[in-house]
Amino acid sequence: MKRTFAIVFAVVVAAAFFVGLVYAVLVTAHVSDPATSTVYGLTLRRLWGTAAVLLALVAVIVGGLATARPVSRFNTASGPVGATLAVVVGLIAAVNGGLNLAVANGGPGTGNGVVGGAAAFVLGLIAVATGALALARNRRDTRAPGRMT
Repeated sequence: MKRTFAIVFAVVVAAAFFVGLVYAVLVTAHVSDPATSTVYGLTLRRLWGTAAVLLALVAVIVGGLATARPVSRFNTASGPVGATLAVVVGLIAAVNGGLNLAVANGGPGTGNGVVGGAAAFVLGLIAVATGALALARNRRDTRAPGRMT
């Protein structure tokens, strides 16, 4: 029971931290004011923001798996390849999220995809950090003398 509570609490804290970071990015980009008239439906910029968020989410997942260093049945871990992929894809997603925020001329609800752009920017930076951590860990492990895997 304590472990379940700890996991749920950690997820809630992580979600709150993520929302806080997205809001901070929106305030920094000066697009935090809500729209006077809300646009419903999918626009091209919302599609751009959503695609960037999905790309960043994939990069975070790949970076997390590379950090955890899963070992396959044949003892071939995809650590360095997954870590490099997380860094590159996370950087692409962060740049796209930043560009989406840079060209936006309104806040949430204007159809410009600013929430998706901010989320992609934050998740992209998290993916880059996770992938870089996995790369550094992999380099350190391969250089350790006498280490048998």
